[in-house]
Amino acid sequence: MPTGRRCCGSRAAGGGGRGEAALHPVAGVAPALEVRCGPAVRRPLGPPVPEKAAALTPASDAVARRFLSYIAPQKWGLLLGVACFMAAAAMEPLVPALLSRLLDDGFKADMGFSVWWVPPILIGMFAARGLLLFCGAYLFAWSNTRVVLQLREEMVAAVMRADAALYGRVAPGVLASQVITDPQNAVNNISGAVVTLLRDGTTLLALLGYLFYLNWKLTLISLITLPLLGLVVRFVKRRVMSASRRTHDSHMRLIGITDDIARAWRVVRTFDAVGFESRRFSQEAQQMRRMAIKSAAAGASMTPLTQTVASLGVATILTMALVQAQQGSATVGEFVGFITALLMTISPMRHLTDVTQPIANGLIGAGRCFELLDTPKEPDRGTRELDPAHCQGEIRFAGVGLTYPDSERPALQGLDLHVPAGTTVALVGASGAGKTTIVSTLLGFAEPTQGEVTLDGVPLSALRKANLRRQFAVVSQDIVLFDGSIADNVTYALPFDAARVESCLRAANLWDFVQSQPEGLRASIGTNGNRLSGGQRQRLAIARALYKDARIWIFDEATSALDTESERIVQQSIEQWQGRKTLILIAHRLSTVRNADCIHVLADGRVVEAGRHAELMARQGLYAGMVGAQALG
Repeated sequence: MPTGRRCCGSRAAGGGGRGEAALHPVAGVAPALEVRCGPAVRRPLGPPVPEKAAALTPASDAVARRFLSYIAPQKWGLLLGVACFMAAAAMEPLVPALLSRLLDDGFKADMGFSVWWVPPILIGMFAARGLLLFCGAYLFAWSNTRVVLQLREEMVAAVMRADAALYGRVAPGVLASQVITDPQNAVNNISGAVVTLLRDGTTLLALLGYLFYLNWKLTLISLITLPLLGLVVRFVKRRVMSASRRTHDSHMRLIGITDDIARAWRVVRTFDAVGFESRRFSQEAQQMRRMAIKSAAAGASMTPLTQTVASLGVATILTMALVQAQQGSATVGEFVGFITALLMTISPMRHLTDVTQPIANGLIGAGRCFELLDTPKEPDRGTRELDPAHCQGEIRFAGVGLTYPDSERPALQGLDLHVPAGTTVALVGASGAGKTTIVSTLLGFAEPTQGEVTLDGVPLSALRKANLRRQFAVVSQDIVLFDGSIADNVTYALPFDAARVESCLRAANLWDFVQSQPEGLRASIGTNGNRLSGGQRQRLAIARALYKDARIWIFDEATSALDTESERIVQQSIEQWQGRKTLILIAHRLSTVRNADCIHVLADGRVVEAGRHAELMARQGLYAGMVGAQALG
């Protein structure tokens, strides 16, 4: 170990403390902050929506216009799809027109055409119409999937850029559902409704045009029911929107509960809480079922109500058409053609009345997507960058104070701390003393409310967050691993170098385990490393930090889950970098920090003692008391 290094000085100041945040290493790039401000409330994104206002929020013009901005880049595919649907709809009146011609002329001696032309014409009409509908549906699907892809990519980017408060407010399972499911549901519901409007709407218009051509008076009479139909649709639509919103909110709460059960299954069984969690799930599932029934009932009422109103017009027209036919003012062919076309309007009208609920659900899903996209970003006001190759690793806290927004007591107060480049320093103290808050401040997850922190003389606030975190490699006691192979987790986000991977795994005392696996480095570790033991997960995280090879390494209780032999090997690996890297060790087990160049003892957010192990033991102060207490333990 290097000798003759001057220990950094410190000046004590009064202060208080708070429960600290827990740092999770995110693949050796930068740790993610898990805010601990009491039990997290798992709820869907955004403020709660009162039941009376629920119908207004997702259906607002702003949501619709914003959703259209994602559809606009796919306009050519959608326009071609529209053209196909309109062409198919234009062929719809040809069927009643053909029947009318056949009935009027087909039974005469001189028909004017061969009867053998009828089958190919009829089959050709249906085949052409089917091909056009297929092309329209394919073009819409091609365009829709591109919209879904864009939304998902932007939502994932928003999650990764979001302020840390998001992760304390929303369960991981809810976030996953929103990113994967909401864009798909929103686009599918709205595009399905648009396809219905285009396919059945244009068909209805074509049939109405043909009806006007045959008998404009009777057709005009049918339109008298439209105002009443509009009132019915508007009333049902508001009920559908309200019920759909509440169903979606209940759905998100149910996902949060399920995520808790799956993620904390060990705790659930340890506390014999299976019955409790089952009741909690059942209560929310029943609530969701009630909301789903209300939503389905509201949607199902649309068809019978609109059909009843429409039947008034159909009955009137049919009666008058029969009267005209009996008076001889219409031929049998004209009558059959008119009635056939009129009856053919019922199916598209029924489909058009069913589009309200999909549109409502689609707008609700789109609104959820936009809420996540609009989540406040992590503040990043820095403009400068440090070249990692030239970073020295000198850190200085000058009169730093920090109070969390949800706390009355400061986490740091008047903190003066100097870490010379290339030294190994240790931060020790009781829980809540401010150790992890110092690390959070260094990584830009917490910002001082007073004083200044510098890296190589540059204020941290002046550096871009990504550049700042590039200078650090962090290993925490709370390990986060990724579902993939051992090699993937060691080299995360960095180029693969087999020799370097092996060196890091050897240094972390994990190489023998890797060699025992049939697939070696390509062996899968499972979700968050659930196929590894606790010690193996810790050592893999250490290997990941070693592979990053940053200028400053932070070990936050990095050996807490290791057995004595593994801890000794890892400790030797850490010590071999002393003098070449700036090392910051945070430990409750004081035997791991004996060889540090300087040990800082923290209490209530300030440094109360600083020096080498022998110096602090000689003072018989707080540090010596802590060592003695652990020795007695």
